[in-house]
Amino acid sequence: MGNFDMSLINWSRGQFAMSAMFHWIFVPLTLGLIILVAIMETIYVRTGDEKWKKLTKFWGKLFGINFAIGVATGIILEFQFGTNWSNYSWFVGDIFGAPLAIEGIMAFFMESTFIAVMFFGWNKVSKRFHLTSTWLVALGANLSALWILVANAWMQYPAGTAFNPMTARNEMIDFWAVLFSPVAVNKFLHTVASGYVLAAVFVIGVSSWFLLKNRDVLFAKRSILVASVFGITTSLFLIWSGDESAKQVADKQPVKFAAMESLWEGQTNAPLIAFGVLKDMSHPENEDDLTKRDFVFKFEIPSMLSILAFLDPNAYVPGIKDLVTGYTNPTTGITHLSFSQKKERGKEAIAALKGYKEALQNNDAELLKTYKAKFEDKNWMENTFKYFGYGYYEKDVIAGLLPNIPVAFYSFHIMVLLSGHFLALFILMLFFTMKDRIGRMKWLLYIGIWTIPLAYLASQLGWVLAEMGRQPWVIQDLMPTLAAVSRIDAGSVQLTFWLFAITFTILLIAEIRILLKQINKGITGGH
Repeated sequence: MGNFDMSLINWSRGQFAMSAMFHWIFVPLTLGLIILVAIMETIYVRTGDEKWKKLTKFWGKLFGINFAIGVATGIILEFQFGTNWSNYSWFVGDIFGAPLAIEGIMAFFMESTFIAVMFFGWNKVSKRFHLTSTWLVALGANLSALWILVANAWMQYPAGTAFNPMTARNEMIDFWAVLFSPVAVNKFLHTVASGYVLAAVFVIGVSSWFLLKNRDVLFAKRSILVASVFGITTSLFLIWSGDESAKQVADKQPVKFAAMESLWEGQTNAPLIAFGVLKDMSHPENEDDLTKRDFVFKFEIPSMLSILAFLDPNAYVPGIKDLVTGYTNPTTGITHLSFSQKKERGKEAIAALKGYKEALQNNDAELLKTYKAKFEDKNWMENTFKYFGYGYYEKDVIAGLLPNIPVAFYSFHIMVLLSGHFLALFILMLFFTMKDRIGRMKWLLYIGIWTIPLAYLASQLGWVLAEMGRQPWVIQDLMPTLAAVSRIDAGSVQLTFWLFAITFTILLIAEIRILLKQINKGITGGH
């Protein structure tokens, strides 16, 4: 794999993963809780009932605490693109930077402007203006998520761009193709929906605590009512968007899709594993090690994986072995390249770029014309340069080109099972609240409280699947992680890793303590 400092690569990956996971603790709650706050304030403005105003203020304070910490962690995360991932930033700065710049200018300033009115404008502006400000904060928070997720989706599926050999950079040629790529649309919808579900669980869990303590009972019941309806609606939307996202993964990232199901050998009428326990957790090192891994046990739904991926029970779903060694789809008759063939084409693309730069440097007009014709040839770009990233790997390397299959499998299946648990919780909470029996359902209230960490777990697993399932690619097929890092000393990255870990841990502890203190004050401000 060339002269790459694997210690630097692993520490850089670890630092970014740690920073992203800490940041993602705060973002989902922000996205969903502000919507619930806006809904409660809307009810207050329409009814004039002061109790809804108190509810709005209570949940609004919890939103504000979470929002502030989320902003702090997000700023640190963005700085890492310039410090640890400068090669990546250079390669895609024109594309990746644009959505982030829009996020900063449009969404962040929108939030910052109206959040002041939301927190300090009570009794200073009209009810309707204050309500409008709250909804604009909600819109701003979700727009922030949109632009960040568009940037991330491009890494999963690079659309709307072209490679410029003169600068050795990818450049945006179609902004709308980047914004509305099917991967970007589904990633945004599914991710924000997961935040809405988490927020609904959070409100229900905190309200359950109040009911168990027999405090602020009316307020807690109203909160559960709103959160349950919101949770049922968004859970159904989450399931639908998850299904659409899975179809995109099957089409655009088949290796990740096969890893999600630990599918080693392709088949028609492929069954979906509802859940199972892997018997072999080892990672394949070469083509001889691509034998099928067994399960201790598994529950399968016949033909469902083929339906999930391609809406056809007879569709062929390629397995990990097929994707590594190459295969011909028996349904469509289309032949797909092996990893070795992709590596050959990737090395050809790297050699062409190197030749182009040398011809440019030596002012060799004839050679420059030859290479320029290559990069202007759409067929060559689509069939050869497309696999540029594979050229960084040696022909016999398999392990480095596959994601961690057990991590992908368990992340996906635990996340899906938990989403079913959340939907069931919302339905039960709504049913017993409507029957005015929720206060007597202590078992359900305890489940409501302990579901809060499960919601955070599901949210984190979603990002683990999205990012680790894509490995080794920073940009799918174009740039592997090992080529994206800055050429800096691994020791400095290791030092900052621990500094960030300590800082983020302190921020998390501070947030939890402040939240618990605010919750303990009660919805009405006292016992």
